[in-house]
Amino acid sequence: MKKTVFPLALILLSLLANAQSPYVSYEDSTHKGTLILNGLISKYILINDEKDFKWYINSHNGYSATPTVLNAMEGAKGKYQFLIFGGTWCEDTQFILPKFFKLQEQSGIADNDISFIGVTREKKSLGNLTHVFNIINVPTIIVLKEGKEVGRVVEYGKTGQWDKELAELLK
Repeated sequence: MKKTVFPLALILLSLLANAQSPYVSYEDSTHKGTLILNGLISKYILINDEKDFKWYINSHNGYSATPTVLNAMEGAKGKYQFLIFGGTWCEDTQFILPKFFKLQEQSGIADNDISFIGVTREKKSLGNLTHVFNIINVPTIIVLKEGKEVGRVVEYGKTGQWDKELAELLK
């Protein structure tokens, strides 16, 4: 089912207009020392908070894209947008998200072509976006072209190779 970006933009603008911050943060009540971010999150929040998100740098630095994956992402520059749902509490997100952002940086995809929505353990988000986009598991990377969903990679993908599946969506 294809979705347009326009409803997403309206929801995101509503979030920004109704809150001082586009996200909320709180300590996870079930896992002491884990910070949950819920809402629209910049990757720079994760990068700059090495105390709460030390997993980011380790996962980011430990990734090397194959030439095929990197070429697909480079070819997507300016043509596709990415909507990512993930949990700062989620080990799968902690593994994949920093690698996705490294791939983004290496390929030259602009920051403004990527929106990252943090979710709670219950897979809820500010603005009810997880419901709008039928998010069941995280991370979920949704690829959009001209406002329409062309596909998504959920968690590690169907083959366990999330980046290769992402590259296939970009062909």
